[in-house]
Amino acid sequence: MAATTQIPYYASDGKSLGYRPLETAQRLVANGFAKPSYGRKGHLKAIWLRREDGTSPVQSSIRAGTRYSFLETLEHGRCWKLRRLRMKDEDGVEFSTESLFFTVVNECLVR
Repeated sequence: MAATTQIPYYASDGKSLGYRPLETAQRLVANGFAKPSYGRKGHLKAIWLRREDGTSPVQSSIRAGTRYSFLETLEHGRCWKLRRLRMKDEDGVEFSTESLFFTVVNECLVR
């Protein structure tokens, strides 16, 4: 199998910047301008442009969103506690998201 001579080049936000020849990609990595991505056999698969502040372009973890369930420690053990689906808006008026939640759950169960 022939080695790939063109390496994909990506911006720090994941947008494609085209392809670079293997030698150019290796030079960018060696000089610290790009971060490499290697395949399982150690071949260079892609290069990523560093962020403006010089940090790594690849996030080590995803951003956490709203959690609707979480572990709660009780006297007899641990159990899951669910976030309330009835909330208050900016004016203090109660509203419920239960119908939306159960609609999504039902659609998931049907498929």
